[in-house]
Amino acid sequence: MAFERVCALSDIKETGSLRVELAAGGHVEALAVVRFEGEVYALEDRCSHADVPLTDGDVELFQGAPTIECFLHGSCFDLRTGEPTNLPATEPVPVYPVRVDGEDVYVDTEADGARPAAAAN
Repeated sequence: MAFERVCALSDIKETGSLRVELAAGGHVEALAVVRFEGEVYALEDRCSHADVPLTDGDVELFQGAPTIECFLHGSCFDLRTGEPTNLPATEPVPVYPVRVDGEDVYVDTEADGARPAAAAN
């Protein structure tokens, strides 16, 4: 595990998202860092259906799951698992472990993106 500081907690609106870019494996990875109901999540900032930034969409409860919605076609992705909760998306987006230490938000930059994870404030 290699947790890297990505932002301050105050940089993310409660019930909102922030796009951060990290250098990982020789390329730049765009992540959506999301706050919802006291939890912080990190997932790839790219809809698996339309290849647009998820941070342009709304963060909301959808069918009982905390989600981020793709603004283009309305697919929602579970913040905990990356799984789509509705069509047209059928493929999950990678999620990454998050740790909050005081006002600092850290994301595990070496995670494979397949593990659900969240951190409480």
